[in-house]
Amino acid sequence: MSREYEAVYIFDAALEDAAVTDHLAKHHALLGSTQEIKLDTWGRRQLAYKIGSKETGYYVVARFHAEPRALPEFERSLKLDESVIRYLISAHEHELGAPPMTEEQLAARRAAAEDDDEDEE
Repeated sequence: MSREYEAVYIFDAALEDAAVTDHLAKHHALLGSTQEIKLDTWGRRQLAYKIGSKETGYYVVARFHAEPRALPEFERSLKLDESVIRYLISAHEHELGAPPMTEEQLAARRAAAEDDDEDEE
């Protein structure tokens, strides 16, 4: 049974954008996913702490569906790739933050805020 996963990759910042895309395509091919893999590229950023001799990294967040049995080979490939500084794969359960509000809920919240403003005067 397929599950939704989220992976955060930190690539060596010395890589060109095209090279990062090539590495991602190679790794994602191992997943055997028939659904689209959503990529959110953050680009080059300062690392929170030095990793080896690296102070910057190229960040990419991917969300994909895969069979759990495909993950060990996928992780093995990431471990062997010297251009990957760090990675984290987690099961994606739900979006973070509050759920979206309906128009009725938004109108009720505005009305309550207006009542509070009138009470203060």
